[in-house]
Amino acid sequence: MNLQIEMEHHRGVLIVRLSGELDHHTSDMVRMQMDEAIQRRQCEHIVLSLKNLQFMDSSGLGVILGRYKLIKQKGGKMAVCDVNPPVHRLLDMSGLFKIIPVYENEGNALTELEVVS
Repeated sequence: MNLQIEMEHHRGVLIVRLSGELDHHTSDMVRMQMDEAIQRRQCEHIVLSLKNLQFMDSSGLGVILGRYKLIKQKGGKMAVCDVNPPVHRLLDMSGLFKIIPVYENEGNALTELEVVS
């Protein structure tokens, strides 16, 4: 299985929706596309929706952590939402939830980032 990435800008927030598998085969593509979107557009925050992400390995963790550091250096915040149980377990075990908050859905994440539609 491969990976699909969908990006949307919403009032200063880059919403990234990942579907498929985020692993060592797909992590470079995600990293490059997200970095380009962050640099090209004025985005203050990132919401990462993992609703349809079936699998993630340590390469995926690296992509998420790197984008978190990038947006934090710009004074922004990052949130993760819609995480399925296997991916949630990996993120939890890695300690990522200690620095990046997780929300039930995109709406909650956007509201928490004070970007109410």
